[in-house]
Amino acid sequence: MLALSSLLGGGSLGAAAPSSTSGIAAQLRHAPQAKRVIYLFMSGGPSHIDLFDPKPKLASLTNTELPGSVRMGQRITGMTSGQKQLLCVGSPFEFKKHGRSGIEFSELLPNIAGVADELCLIRSMFTEPINHDPAVTFFATGNQQPGRPVMGSWITYGLGSENSNLPGFVVLLSGGGGQPLQARYWGNGFLPGNYQGAQFRGAGDPVLYLTNPKGIDSRARRQLIDSMRELNQMQLGAVGDPEIATHIENYELAYRMQSSVPELMDISTESKSTLELYGAEPGKASFANNCLLARRLAERGVRFIQLCHRDWDHHGNLPSEIRRQAKNTDQASAALIRDLRQRGLLDDTLVIWGGEFGRTTYSQGEIKKDSFGRDHHPRCFSLFMAGGGVRPGITYGATDDFGYNITENKVHVHDLHATLLHLLGVDHEKLTYRFEGRDYRLTDVSGEVVRGVLARPG
Repeated sequence: MLALSSLLGGGSLGAAAPSSTSGIAAQLRHAPQAKRVIYLFMSGGPSHIDLFDPKPKLASLTNTELPGSVRMGQRITGMTSGQKQLLCVGSPFEFKKHGRSGIEFSELLPNIAGVADELCLIRSMFTEPINHDPAVTFFATGNQQPGRPVMGSWITYGLGSENSNLPGFVVLLSGGGGQPLQARYWGNGFLPGNYQGAQFRGAGDPVLYLTNPKGIDSRARRQLIDSMRELNQMQLGAVGDPEIATHIENYELAYRMQSSVPELMDISTESKSTLELYGAEPGKASFANNCLLARRLAERGVRFIQLCHRDWDHHGNLPSEIRRQAKNTDQASAALIRDLRQRGLLDDTLVIWGGEFGRTTYSQGEIKKDSFGRDHHPRCFSLFMAGGGVRPGITYGATDDFGYNITENKVHVHDLHATLLHLLGVDHEKLTYRFEGRDYRLTDVSGEVVRGVLARPG
């Protein structure tokens, strides 16, 4: 009954987390700078060389062999390991400095470049996996093997949600083609089920099975849930399984969502100027609509909002394909940051934009005048953050002239996770969950807070 009371009362750690022996105060080692996260996940691996990390020398080396002193025997995928040559290819896109900060961005991102002074651009990210599924899994959970909780689950487990009528962790999908998005990319792993990401759809019913079936009205639904709750309470008292308490809360939340979700998803209530800012169109499913929905979710106290946009995996025909994806995402990404700023939400909302790895300096396949491809590259890549306690208008880290190896301030995925939790006021070493005799955490047994990207490093 204590477990049920904690869940229905909105507790964040309660009995749904049976291994937790202390409340949230023990995990908040300092005042949080961010209250919530909006994670714009670009699935497939956007090319840092063509978007964020200018390499003018590389252009002059196009069609020349990648020096062995640069590669240093590092492993490459089976898609290019059989090529007779690994020929360098520079970016065909122009880079320019923007804002007072002078951060350089590709011509493909004019709108993101327009908010350069809000951004903390990390050019020295690196990861361990070299293929998509383990890389996405690693970025989401801190481990290459499936089965562990993702970032959003860990954060809602530790901090809960500020809105009892909406899930603490919401997922929105956009884009077509490319690598498939597995539901476990927003899965709770071994955490209780109420910490799983709730997928909201951009068209049709926002959440599957949320609408009452024909012949069932709200009163009948309430009676059904009350009856199920009584039965579940009896079973909870008999066996003490915390997952039963999770089921009770999930039914209650679903009932509350029947009124909160339709209003949330109706972006037609937004002003014409706001819709034009994002490029959003009511009634359609798009990345632009999802960015606007992310702002609406943030306003309503949702703790972790994850937007997944597919089709950044450009093994061939990269110049035209990356141009298309940049056009699909650039305006709305920048609009989200501008909109959060003007509404007073950016200071305590951390926005993250990036993929699971970068792309290679050398071409996959033949280099043609207006076409070439890039393979997977985990050794270095770029992502940016904004708001939520990060230093605005800076670049952090650097790579060599080939965009192949990091030369300054390496940032591992575990370091990014540690920094994310730090900004939320959580010590990454203290946020743990005991499962099968071991204490687990998002950062596994690694991770250092990247002080250089913090607005307040202390």
